Amino acid sequence: MTFEDKIQLLLDSRAKARLGGGQSRIDAQHAKGKLTARERIELLLDEGSFEEFDMFVRHRCTDFEMQKQTFLSDGVITGYGTIDGRLVYVFSQDFTVFGGSLSETFAKKICKVMDMAMKAGAPLIGINDSGGARIQEGVQSLAGYAEIFQRNIMASGVIPQISAIFGPCAGGAVYSPALTDFIMMSKENSYMFVTGPKVVKTVTNEDVTDDKLGGAMVHASKSGVTHFVCETEQEGLAMIRKLLSYLPQNNLEEVAPMVCTDPIDRLDDDLNTIIPDNPNKPYDVKEVINALVDNGEFLEVHRYFAQNLVVGFARFNGISVGIVANQPAVFAGVLDINASRKGARFVRFCDAFNIPLITLVDVPGFLPGTTQEYGGIIIHGAKFLFAYGEATVPKITITLRKSYGGAHCVMSSKQLRGDINYAWPSAEIAVMGASGAIEVLYARQAKEISDPEERAKFIADKVKEYENKFANPYNAAQYGYIDDVIEPRNTRFRIIRALQSLATKKDMNPLKKHDNIPL
Repeated sequence: MTFEDKIQLLLDSRAKARLGGGQSRIDAQHAKGKLTARERIELLLDEGSFEEFDMFVRHRCTDFEMQKQTFLSDGVITGYGTIDGRLVYVFSQDFTVFGGSLSETFAKKICKVMDMAMKAGAPLIGINDSGGARIQEGVQSLAGYAEIFQRNIMASGVIPQISAIFGPCAGGAVYSPALTDFIMMSKENSYMFVTGPKVVKTVTNEDVTDDKLGGAMVHASKSGVTHFVCETEQEGLAMIRKLLSYLPQNNLEEVAPMVCTDPIDRLDDDLNTIIPDNPNKPYDVKEVINALVDNGEFLEVHRYFAQNLVVGFARFNGISVGIVANQPAVFAGVLDINASRKGARFVRFCDAFNIPLITLVDVPGFLPGTTQEYGGIIIHGAKFLFAYGEATVPKITITLRKSYGGAHCVMSSKQLRGDINYAWPSAEIAVMGASGAIEVLYARQAKEISDPEERAKFIADKVKEYENKFANPYNAAQYGYIDDVIEPRNTRFRIIRALQSLATKKDMNPLKKHDNIPL
C-alpha cells in the first residue's frame, strides 16, 4: 500500500465514522425532528473549533454475535472546542449507533474527555440521546456508568457541568445528568425516568406515557429535575451558549466582566411606585429585576418550578451575578419545600463558582400546613438557610417589602453573613405581620372588651401602633441589621457600588473534610 493509499484509507475511514449508524438511520433521526450527534456539536461550538478524539474506537463485545456489527466512534462523539472563544469539552451520544446505548468503550471515551476537562479546568457539556445500557455487555456497561458517575462527583464544584437531554434518558443513564449543575430538555423528544412505563404498569398497575412519566414539562414543573426547557434543539444549544457566558471556566476563576453599555447610574422612576400601598396586593418581582440589571437581560433558571421563588443570572455593570428573589405574584412569595430546594441548590452553585449573590426579599414566611410539615419543610428550609450561611461570595440583600419571621433570617440576612443589606422605605421587617402579632400580644385584653365596636377599635389602634413601630425598615436599621434605607429608583447604582466595594472580599469557612448539609 502506497503512502497515498494510506492517506485515502484515513479519509475514507473518517467519512465512514461521520456517518455513524448509516444514512438510513440518520434520515430516521431527522424524521423524528432530531439532529445527529455531530450536528449538535457543530451548532453548540464556535465554527471550525471542534477537535475530535477517539473517532476510530470500536466496541470489543463478542457475545450475541456483536462482533459482526461494529461502528467507528461506537455511539458517542467526544472532543473539545470553543464557545465564544472559551475552551469547553463535550460529548454527544449518537442514537444512530445501537440506539446510543452505552458500552464499555463508549464509557471510556466519555471518561477520557471528563478527565481532560478536569485537567484543563474547562466546562464539560454532555448531550444525551441514549437508550441506556448496552444489554449485550451486561455488567461492563453498568461499570461504565459508575465510572462516569464518579467523575461527575469529583468534578462537582470544580468545573461547570451542563447536560442536554435531546432524546431518551432512562434507567442508570439519568444519574449522570442529575449529578451535573444544569439540565436542559427539549420539549418534544426528550424524557427521563428511572423505570419506564412498562415497568410502572407491572409494579404499580399505572398506565402512563413516556411524556407523562418523564417528559420535559413534567421535570420542569413538578420534579424540578430539569432547569431549562427548549422548543427545539437549536434553541436549547443557543441557550447553553448563553448560560455559559455567565459562568467561569472553573472554581479558581471568576467570570470575566462584559462590556456594559447600560449606565450604572440609570434611574428607573417606576420602581418608586411598583410596591402597592396595600401590603397584601401582589406585584411581579421580575419587573423589578428587569429594571435593575444590565439592559433588562435576565436568564431565569427553573422557570416553571417553585415559581414563588425566582432565581437566575444577570449582570450589573458587566459583572455576572446570581439573583434570588421572592415572587409575591405566586403564593404571596411564601417559602415552601420546593422553593427552599430550588433556592439552596442555586445559592450553592453560585458560591462554588465565585458568582456574587443579589437577594430581593419580599417573604411573608414559610408555608404552613400538614403537607409541608409531613414533607419535611424543616429540613428543606434548613437547606436554604445552610446554603446562604456557608456562602463566602459577595452577598447583597435588598428588602423590598415583607421580611417576616424565620424566612427573614433565611433570606441572606445580616446574621448569615450578608455583606451589604439595604431596604426600600416600603420594607416591613418583623417577627410577623401586624394583625397576627396583635392577636398574640393583646388576645386577653381584646377578649375582656365586651362591646364589638370598642373591641374592633382597640385592635385597629394596636395594629396601627405595631405598624408604626415595626412595619418599616428603620427599627432594623437602628440596630445595624440594615445598612441603609435607599430610594427604589436608585437601587441599580447602589448594587453596583456595593459589588465594586466587595470585589476584594475574603471570607473563610472552618477547615473541614466537608460539611453535612441537611439533605
